[in-house]
Amino acid sequence: MSGQYGVYIITNRHNTTLYTGFTNDLRRRVYEHKSKAAVSFSNKYNLFKLVYYEITEDVNSAIMREKQLKNGTRRRKVDLINGMNPGWKDLYSEII
Repeated sequence: MSGQYGVYIITNRHNTTLYTGFTNDLRRRVYEHKSKAAVSFSNKYNLFKLVYYEITEDVNSAIMREKQLKNGTRRRKVDLINGMNPGWKDLYSEII
């Protein structure tokens, strides 16, 4: 995924907390969330399940999209997830 940027949403087992992030390496970043590699918000709330992502080659577009999603309501995020992943399954296997 060199030269690609990802905007993603992860959640916990019960889909109660959503975290939106941006990265230049989606595989690595989701793995870090899953393995609890760093002390972070995602560790505190046990967020590990990748339920939504977008890939782009333009870093500025990815940063703007992350800000847009972070500023959006939970309802908008849920609608995005339901549109891409209605079963809220872990999409990590799609990106590895």
